[in-house]
Amino acid sequence: MKMHKWIAVFVGVAVFSVAGIGKAPAANLEVGGEVYIGYYNKYLWRGFDLSGGKPVFQPGIDVGVGGFTFSFWSNIQQNDGELTETDITIDYTFSPHELVEVSVGNIFYNLNDVNEPGLKDTNELYLSVALDTLLAPALTIYWDYDEADSDGLFFTLSGGHSFAVMDNLDVNLGALISYNQASDYAVGAYRDFHNYELGISADYALTNQFVISPSFMFSSGISGPAKRAIDSEILAGINLAFSF
Repeated sequence: MKMHKWIAVFVGVAVFSVAGIGKAPAANLEVGGEVYIGYYNKYLWRGFDLSGGKPVFQPGIDVGVGGFTFSFWSNIQQNDGELTETDITIDYTFSPHELVEVSVGNIFYNLNDVNEPGLKDTNELYLSVALDTLLAPALTIYWDYDEADSDGLFFTLSGGHSFAVMDNLDVNLGALISYNQASDYAVGAYRDFHNYELGISADYALTNQFVISPSFMFSSGISGPAKRAIDSEILAGINLAFSF
């Protein structure tokens, strides 16, 4: 399906979802979320360039209710409008302590194997623990229980800081380091540090509901196996989000 058709379908689903939410009875649980679309110079995932260095569109929608969030996200190649991946995520987030936030969930990766014949869909469970303190550190563990032949574990440790420049403009700084424990299907059959990422972004509120966010990130491998698998990469793009 060509790119303009995918965008039309996405917009239609988004409008239908928002309209349906607006008609929900007041007695129901409060529902909220956002619809967004991003444009980036490539699709970068865990240091891997998955778009062959070509620009991509990445639309998505997040809908949350009662601690649960349902997310639908896609990657669309700009050059031919090819839909290469769709991720469906179900997440539950809660706070056992005022300084601790825990998230558990599942990511279903629906992969188009046009460019890589035989590529199989897969699932990852994840557990994330974040602290509401200096630099907001967060440890996340991913487990590919579907297609990985070995442990299938991947760890990330991230942190960052946001500060307001103006009433409607925030600047965000972030860093991440990852470790691969034989997540052999998606990353590699080795046990070593994988990559690090350094990023900067800005959130500019056009209105109370529309936010535009340019971003820039540098990623590079750490260990020998990782450097043989991935190159140093720069990711740049812009995202437009509508919250409801």
